[in-house]
Amino acid sequence: MSSACCEIDIIETNRENIVVEGPVPAEDLQKLSMNEQLKNFRSPAEQKKALIEIAGLPEGMIYIARHYREIIGYVTFHYPEGYSRWSRHPNVIELGAIEISPRWRKRGIAERLLREAFSNSVMEDFIVITIEFCWHWDLERSGLSLFNYQKMLQKLFGATDLKRRATDDPDVTENPANVFMARIGKNVGADDIKTFESMLFEEVGIH
Repeated sequence: MSSACCEIDIIETNRENIVVEGPVPAEDLQKLSMNEQLKNFRSPAEQKKALIEIAGLPEGMIYIARHYREIIGYVTFHYPEGYSRWSRHPNVIELGAIEISPRWRKRGIAERLLREAFSNSVMEDFIVITIEFCWHWDLERSGLSLFNYQKMLQKLFGATDLKRRATDDPDVTENPANVFMARIGKNVGADDIKTFESMLFEEVGIH
């Protein structure tokens, strides 16, 4: 699924160049180090392992921001987990995680990562979803309240045409702050769109 080559963008900030690139092959990720503050989901070492595993999947795509040979941010794409209702749709891919090291935040890196990823023409063949779970949010460092953080995420993802959608997916409804967003690629057929729309609400009597 990944494009044939790794596209590269450069962010110049405070005379420090940050490289934004992807999809990055698993073998290239192995040669890089992880910033020690990338621990929002798991330890940096375990997170690097996870990135390498995802990059090795047929559909997996990893985009990274790096300072020299150190990964300072990343975004992942892969098929939804098997337990998820979205895994039943053949043309849904999930934006699984996005994380920027606290030291490197407020430089527009997250938005650049997303823009780089969605500039890949393969994204137009898929419905991309993301479920943002509030228990992963770094409220303490951000200084934002729960729902202000939610609004910030909606604005960030909205910059690449991901739109918030209502759903009765229990993973989303478990907490009212959780966010479900989706982007329908330009090449997605009408039948696939209809199937996706029918999956938003699957509980009997809730439509």
